[in-house]
Amino acid sequence: MTRLFKMPLILEPQKEGGWTVTSPLLPELITEVDDLKDLHAVVSDALSTVIDLYKDMDKQIPVGLVEDSEVTLWFESLVPVEA
Repeated sequence: MTRLFKMPLILEPQKEGGWTVTSPLLPELITEVDDLKDLHAVVSDALSTVIDLYKDMDKQIPVGLVEDSEVTLWFESLVPVEA
């Protein structure tokens, strides 16, 4: 079963290009992305790593992070469009 996670993300632009991606809900989630088209895959990979870390440390995932896949979700998203 696929679990859906809804969390705030902060994208900080870098001088050399791309963005550093973090989440105030999961301080351990820190990754980088060069192209916003890759954001979903990069964050998904980083989140999987953080979840594994939490399991290894026997640490509780923050309340409210896990969403039921049966629930309709409302969320904002970045949509890159070539100008």
